[in-house]
Amino acid sequence: MTRIWRFGAVSVMNVVITQALLQGCLRFTSMTPVWANIVAVGVSSAPAYLANRRWVWGRQGSHSITREIIPFWTYSFVGLAVSTAAVAAIDHRFTSDLAVSIANIGAFGLLWVAKYFILDQWLFGRLQDDPADEPADAAASSH
Repeated sequence: MTRIWRFGAVSVMNVVITQALLQGCLRFTSMTPVWANIVAVGVSSAPAYLANRRWVWGRQGSHSITREIIPFWTYSFVGLAVSTAAVAAIDHRFTSDLAVSIANIGAFGLLWVAKYFILDQWLFGRLQDDPADEPADAAASSH
């Protein structure tokens, strides 16, 4: 149960970072809402990855590019595509920074539950629970 609460806390942190970046780009630059969303999601994905890996799933040591980083970023970019489509649709209909933020949050909210299970079952949880399934680059660095 602790893992779920920590995942929720990291998700809230990520929403705050994403929204601060999104609103900052919208208010202080000439970026369109779509580009502001791309920048905000792209930048906020890095701290989300690190916090989930370390604090939620307790993973330390080397990062496996093929087993952790690429799958995490792939899922993040699926979220980026969904949220960008939502932002573009809302921006076309309304001219409101608040509506853009709601579209971004709503899109990621739809993907939130699936993300927990993907991280827990395929990325960080499985590797943590099964020492024999440790990434090769982490095993090599411990010798």
